Amino acid sequence: MIAFVWAQSQNGIIGNHGGLPWKMPADMHHFKTTTTGHLILAGRATFESFGRPLPNRTNMVLTHHAPSKFPAGVVVFNDVAAFLADYKQRNEDVYVVGGAKVFQALMDYVDCLYRTVIDTEIDGDTQMPPIDYSQFELLATSSFDADEKNQYPYTFETYRKLK
Repeated sequence: MIAFVWAQSQNGIIGNHGGLPWKMPADMHHFKTTTTGHLILAGRATFESFGRPLPNRTNMVLTHHAPSKFPAGVVVFNDVAAFLADYKQRNEDVYVVGGAKVFQALMDYVDCLYRTVIDTEIDGDTQMPPIDYSQFELLATSSFDADEKNQYPYTFETYRKLK
């Protein structure tokens, strides 16, 4: 299974200047819970925004940069075909965690969506590529109000691709 995991504002923003344009600890916890123990795939800029390989996950990067730019243990792919060949060999679930170019490149291969909708419009420079939700079934949704730690209301959604 290839899954996308991301948060977006109502207007589709997923990033601003290489980071998230909101402070939402509940979403960070949801991301950690969803991806821990699994393979994650990020683009170079998204990976660099983490500041280090994320613990308890196999960190993979899809980039045109040389593998030597990344810490030991990070698996680097220079194109989608190389990633897909490795994915098929591993026979493990992969969680794609951004950015927009990586989501777009793997749009035809995604089986599951883990989307957090931040219930506000946000300014940013990176938008989630369009997804044809008619190709997916909504399996679960949970909505929460803003609180002292999470500045906006938010909803966790899980979708599975229709066969």
